[in-house]
Amino acid sequence: MREVIVELILLRAAPEGWSFRRQAAPLDREGDPSELARSLAGEPLLLHSTSWRHEPDEGIVLTYAAYPDPDPDARADELDELEVAFGAAPDDPRPVELTAAHVAAHAIRHLAFLVASDPVTGAAIVADPAVAALLGGVRAEAAGLIPSG
Repeated sequence: MREVIVELILLRAAPEGWSFRRQAAPLDREGDPSELARSLAGEPLLLHSTSWRHEPDEGIVLTYAAYPDPDPDARADELDELEVAFGAAPDDPRPVELTAAHVAAHAIRHLAFLVASDPVTGAAIVADPAVAALLGGVRAEAAGLIPSG
């Protein structure tokens, strides 16, 4: 049986843009992935499952976005752009290259979609002025869609 990893993308919003850091932990066989994500996130304003993927060396990775980062002084990576990762062919969805920045960008696009589609989660997301300002420039399309025009 493959291991299940819960990956947390801890987001930070500032006037100059997004930054993030990644945490991950294995899920116990009887564990609840959302509870594990919540325990890694501290007391988040927002916790949302954004994606999953298979990593040959790790197993199944379940990704959650969390805001705000409970440790704002910890080292984080700046996210200069919300770059989409692409598969090699229409029948091969595994991205040719997948970085933590791609995963974080996907999570942020997912949050923008929730602002437009989920009144409860969307209200919590835009309650933070820094997040609302940064998401204002992100198109509210289903996660994974390529922005047109």
